Amino acid sequence: MERFKAITRSMSSVRIEGDGSTLDGATPPSAVVGERGYPKVSILYNVPPGVKEEAGHFEDPENWYGRVGLTEILRLRSSMVSSIYSEVNVKDPWKLYEREISLTSISYSPVDSEVKIRGRIEPKLKFDGILLPRGPTALAETIKMTSDPKLSKSLERLIEDDLKAEKAVVEAYRSENRYRIINALAFGLLGEKRSRRIVPTRWAITAVDSILGRNLLERVRRYNELGQLEVHYGAYLGNEFHIIVYPSPYNAAWVEVWHPATPWTEEVTVVELSENHFGEYQFLDGGYMAARLSVLEYLDRIQRQAGVLIVREITKDYFAPVGNWHIRETVKRAMENMILKGVEFEEAIRFVNSRLKAKVDLTKLKSVYMFRSQRRIDDFLK
Repeated sequence: MERFKAITRSMSSVRIEGDGSTLDGATPPSAVVGERGYPKVSILYNVPPGVKEEAGHFEDPENWYGRVGLTEILRLRSSMVSSIYSEVNVKDPWKLYEREISLTSISYSPVDSEVKIRGRIEPKLKFDGILLPRGPTALAETIKMTSDPKLSKSLERLIEDDLKAEKAVVEAYRSENRYRIINALAFGLLGEKRSRRIVPTRWAITAVDSILGRNLLERVRRYNELGQLEVHYGAYLGNEFHIIVYPSPYNAAWVEVWHPATPWTEEVTVVELSENHFGEYQFLDGGYMAARLSVLEYLDRIQRQAGVLIVREITKDYFAPVGNWHIRETVKRAMENMILKGVEFEEAIRFVNSRLKAKVDLTKLKSVYMFRSQRRIDDFLK
């Protein structure tokens, strides 16, 4: 009902002019590069109609964490009209640059906007496992910024530089908001100028996590091993995370436990993924890459390498997907919340198992069995 009310309010704030409509507000900023039709893609430019000063709250994952619940996030996303600017050639990012659409996507404050809409507004909320939900959708005839985007000095410099995209991402990470780095990559603002491309946002999210994770792992593998086992915990939006880090050369495993009655399964489902010491994993999973980055940041901060087991439990309270940003933010906070330390790996597994709401025996999982076997080998070789 709240979603329906939000959609109704947003649509009632759209001004009707002749054959079309005009949407006046401020983007948080919020802009997405789609992937359908690649290499001709669509840009989705999101604006809450009639909202300007408070627009930043409509897309603010870092500050949502722990303060904004799932229902409120859905209300906020339902309140924005997603204007589609289609047939954009990925090889020509300069068109978006000239129209300030790409620069607006990396602004650190809302940008006043006026969008002329062609045709009718489709009053639906659309979900995605990687991206934030988007609200009512319409085709954009023109998108005009009525205030200037505000860019950080570091991103301004990187836009002018001729660095390779991977180096630019790592450089930006030293001082920049990670979500703006994703948009900078997605909208073709980073990389060698002659080879810059627009990148679908879904791909850009995983690419940034992979680039930063690879860079951190190179450092982490050079550190001494962790002195004693630690168990960390965090929970948000019906997702609970237990992270075990233990004395070992770096290797990692990801275990997802999906409860029945979530939108994705009718029975308890377990998904596993393993990564070796050299950063090679069985398959690419956006959720794992997001969690992995937060754990690697922690290991880099304490200058230690370790074995890592991340257990994510998805309960029925996570009744709608809102992207994977919350995984990154929850694990980041979890690494600041140690709930057990100094025990053996077997005891840590039993401890985590006892806290799970689903009836799952972690000791019987392939990834956990491999960890236990490796621990026995390591102990024998000492």
